[in-house]
Amino acid sequence: MTSLTTPVQAASVGHPAYSQSLPCMPATAEIGRKVVRDVLGIWHLGSLADRATLVATELIANATRHTSCRDIRLIVVRPGVTRVRVGVVDREPLGLPTLSTAGAEDEWGRGLLLVDAVADRWGYDLRGSGRRAWGKEVWAELRIRGDE
Repeated sequence: MTSLTTPVQAASVGHPAYSQSLPCMPATAEIGRKVVRDVLGIWHLGSLADRATLVATELIANATRHTSCRDIRLIVVRPGVTRVRVGVVDREPLGLPTLSTAGAEDEWGRGLLLVDAVADRWGYDLRGSGRRAWGKEVWAELRIRGDE
């Protein structure tokens, strides 16, 4: 099991970003939550932590459940002064994410519904070019409000 061996060092100027490669396994969600909380703390955006860690948990769970990748990459970035983006990159460009309808008795199928409910927007970007896509990033953005 991989763990954080050094504290998160996230820049607080420009377009701050942090990323870390992690094993593609369910237990990685715990590490992902810690990384997201640490980064948001450095950026003084701890009030986004609950929503952002939920997003990270669900995106990591989807990557571990729906891909055969050995590793994933967790990304936390501020693409602008009003947004934080949490993303997970895997090496499987097929099987793109879609909202599903889970029945009352279903144990799976609500992850992206949760992401959709807490994020201001979400989506995916293919990595690579054209037919040579080597992976995808599934991401969600949270808006930073003036009181944060």
